[in-house]
Amino acid sequence: MTFVLAGAYNILWGLYAVVDPQWLFRLAGMPPSNTPQIFACLGMVLGLYGILYLEVARRPEQGWLIAAVGLTGKVLGPLGLLYLLLTGAWPPATLALIITNDLIWWVPFALYLRAAWPAWRATW
Repeated sequence: MTFVLAGAYNILWGLYAVVDPQWLFRLAGMPPSNTPQIFACLGMVLGLYGILYLEVARRPEQGWLIAAVGLTGKVLGPLGLLYLLLTGAWPPATLALIITNDLIWWVPFALYLRAAWPAWRATW
């Protein structure tokens, strides 16, 4: 169920970011981006991750690598945002970006990876 939810969430988030690539800038009170295509591209990538998460849900015994890459991104993304916050490049309101995109998925992804590790290792 975790990966069905993660897949649907990522696809919907990605579609919204493509349709309205300025939403985060408005939400955070930042000036509009002069390169909204970059945020739209991020939306496309996250939407594609959603498709991969649905594949993990469909075949959980073979989804370890996809989930590991997904969790890695969900850890590195907040680290990148932390850097932007500490350097003053982005305001604290942008923390909204990582709460639903990253932080809420850490525990369920990690639990899946711990449980799936022996099955994945056996296929190598």
